[in-house]
Amino acid sequence: MDGAFILHLIRHAPTKGNGLKQYIGWTDEAIVPFGVKENTAVQEVWGSDLARCRQTAEILFPNAVYHENPNFRECHFGDWEMKTYEELKDDQNYRDWIDNPIEQAPPGGESLADVIQRVDDAVRSLPEGNEFYIVAHGGPIRYLLAKGSGQPFQRQAALHGQCYTLAWQSRKAFEEGAPCISCSVEPLTANANM
Repeated sequence: MDGAFILHLIRHAPTKGNGLKQYIGWTDEAIVPFGVKENTAVQEVWGSDLARCRQTAEILFPNAVYHENPNFRECHFGDWEMKTYEELKDDQNYRDWIDNPIEQAPPGGESLADVIQRVDDAVRSLPEGNEFYIVAHGGPIRYLLAKGSGQPFQRQAALHGQCYTLAWQSRKAFEEGAPCISCSVEPLTANANM
């Protein structure tokens, strides 16, 4: 794919909060231990500045320089940070946000529109080149999958233990919102789960 703009998107390894099904946005949790085959060939990785992304990158890509960018962070869940669906399901504000995350925001948090702007800024800030490894969070990865496929955000899944590779015809095609020309998923562990 000569001249293609390629993003390898990896969701960070799970945290304790992920295991409890909590909303973990800007809370800086460490990852839980996991086993994976290292990729020693990758020399540079980009991603969120939060510990769970940096720690995942250190394990997956031990020879790489990590370039952190807070614009790759998960949605800021505000007052819902560290809470679960079960704790929030009867809150009308929460129901409204589930139905319309683009325009609605958690109290004290940010909307999906805010996340989209940040993530687009982060991708635009990548240096010259056409292939990048990015360790980020479920929300930003789901947004990029939606952007690439032209499908709704709610239909996307970004699982731990997977590498989602999206390719656009060019960087300009990505910036103009064109659909990607290729999308694939590859497990990072033997059982495709961290």
